[in-house]
Amino acid sequence: MTPSDIVLVTGASGFVGRNLLPFLQRNEVSTRSLSIRDSDWKYNIPEDYLAIVHLAGKAHDTKNTSSPEEYFNINTTLTQELFDVFLQSNARDFVYFSSVKAVADTVDGILKEEVKPSPGTPYGQSKLQAEQYILSRELPPGKRVFIIRPCMIHGPGNKGNLNLLYKFVAKSIPYPLAAFKNKRSFLSIDNLCYAVKQILQDTNIAGGIYNLADDEALSTNEVVTTIAERLGKKPRLLKIPAGLLYLIARAGDILRLPLNTERLKKLTESYVVDNAKIKKALAIPSFPVKAGEGLMKTIGSFISE
Repeated sequence: MTPSDIVLVTGASGFVGRNLLPFLQRNEVSTRSLSIRDSDWKYNIPEDYLAIVHLAGKAHDTKNTSSPEEYFNINTTLTQELFDVFLQSNARDFVYFSSVKAVADTVDGILKEEVKPSPGTPYGQSKLQAEQYILSRELPPGKRVFIIRPCMIHGPGNKGNLNLLYKFVAKSIPYPLAAFKNKRSFLSIDNLCYAVKQILQDTNIAGGIYNLADDEALSTNEVVTTIAERLGKKPRLLKIPAGLLYLIARAGDILRLPLNTERLKKLTESYVVDNAKIKKALAIPSFPVKAGEGLMKTIGSFISE
């Protein structure tokens, strides 16, 4: 291994980073964690490295307690500074993990890369501003830039909305949102790791903006049913009128209840993401892990915990 083989990964201690680093190492990609939390982080970057995979960022706060400045300071400004360092280096690749929420908070139909971005939250806006900065800079010859927009990522160790659903089903609490009919795209951490590995190892893949999602979209009712089956339980789907649930969610905004309007939206809205462009770039007909298989693996990790 030479210094020029090293892939620097920011956000290595996060959920994605904890899965990506060992995966890359198992697949003969040399990695090194790079923390950009400290003010002197620029002094910790080696002189010679192959690529930067930028995972670090402030995640979307569904409780809406974070200030807009936090998102822009972390997601925008730090990304700009890191990208400037990359431009001045001999490194080949910059892989930036943005989000589909940099494009749209709600989706009418299927979200494709060509959709004009119009994020409505500080989180999405901060991610989009980072994207715009990256795209505005002139790229020296021999360098590639990938802007990856993942949808809802899940896998072992993830504590997001899937974990909340799992707790509902595990405690035999009826799922009260079954009246909503939706389809959502998910992203298995295994498929995410596979895509990053392919990008780093195949120099024929062109840089650009890519959505990242599993091949199949699932309804929340299907997810609840899958969790119940994995637990050996009968799914309990309760169809409470949507209007009543909206009232409860608005009360949750005020009283800081587990169900608020943001979480209700996340659990019930349709959000289907097209992944045809990334599959064409990777020259694959489908991702290695099907949506249902990845979901079962994540549920299995909840059970073992």
